[in-house]
Amino acid sequence: MYELGDLFCINPTKWYHLENGEILSKNGKVPLVTNSSTENGIMGFSNLKANNKGNAITCSDTTMGADTMFYQEKDFIGYSHIQHLVPKFTPFNKSIASAIISASRISTAKKYDYGNKFNRAKMNKTKILLPTKNGKIDFEFIQRIISSIEVEGISKVENFLIENGIKYYELTSKEKQIIENYKDLKWQSFKLEILFGKATRGKRLKSADRISGSLPFVTAGETDEGVSEFIGNNVTVFSANTSTIDMFGSAKYRNYKYGGDDHIAVVHTDKLPKYASIFVTSAIHKSSYNGQFNYGRNFYAKDADVLDISLPVKHNKPDYEIMETIISAIHKLVIKDVVLYVQRKKEEGKY
Repeated sequence: MYELGDLFCINPTKWYHLENGEILSKNGKVPLVTNSSTENGIMGFSNLKANNKGNAITCSDTTMGADTMFYQEKDFIGYSHIQHLVPKFTPFNKSIASAIISASRISTAKKYDYGNKFNRAKMNKTKILLPTKNGKIDFEFIQRIISSIEVEGISKVENFLIENGIKYYELTSKEKQIIENYKDLKWQSFKLEILFGKATRGKRLKSADRISGSLPFVTAGETDEGVSEFIGNNVTVFSANTSTIDMFGSAKYRNYKYGGDDHIAVVHTDKLPKYASIFVTSAIHKSSYNGQFNYGRNFYAKDADVLDISLPVKHNKPDYEIMETIISAIHKLVIKDVVLYVQRKKEEGKY
């Protein structure tokens, strides 16, 4: 058992006291690490000078555990409330960091909440289990295990691609045209309520009152896409192909039926084609998840009703057909990267 404070020097990251717009750049290459639980905590990229060393771990001190703990390979720009965990030991690399992050998430799971945050003092005292040999951390074993997990993961990805017939990633002429002419699209602002009616707020269901079952129950947070557990309670069941917005303004697309607590607003996009609904969810997230909602000011269903989102239009109406085409093209581009990655690993003899 090891305390994180014994393994790392934990201090606040250095950060520029500037607005996000002054830091981020479309052609930036330096990562800006924020309090996000997704995308490795990276909000975007900057042309400003990196002010924190990479080959380290970052973690927000405002969250409910180690769900915002990520390995940062490159030098990066810090952010308010982000802690910089610099190893006191060697060797240190992505594989070892992955093991420590996993152990930290296990150790902190369900120990912290909105009133009891995972701050720097608690990070230092967090105890994790790591494999040892002769009384010392067995780094060789850790790297061997992580490598075998990667091999297993690649094999599972390939099987998934084969089973689902996902190998075709060439763009159609229509998709290519949309991608090439994306900057020329006409956009217009719409209120969510005008497009989809009033949003619905979920209802509180205390953890102690939840019955184990098969219905995904959505709460605020990024871990597991906000699905806290699966329940068997008699609750309102929301339709698949809808969007949820949590108390922080984070929007997510749901392709399954689910229940939701009172920190969730449901936007009823279920009448849209799937890819159009995904596009709308992204537009919602872009509008609502900019730091304007937090612990002090929660996002509620009434906020969804007045939220303005920007969508491509045709004859002054949302062009859902174009939205479908854009998402279809993006999916193919992502699939292409995955397929080529698996092929490259096979050629390298990784499994």
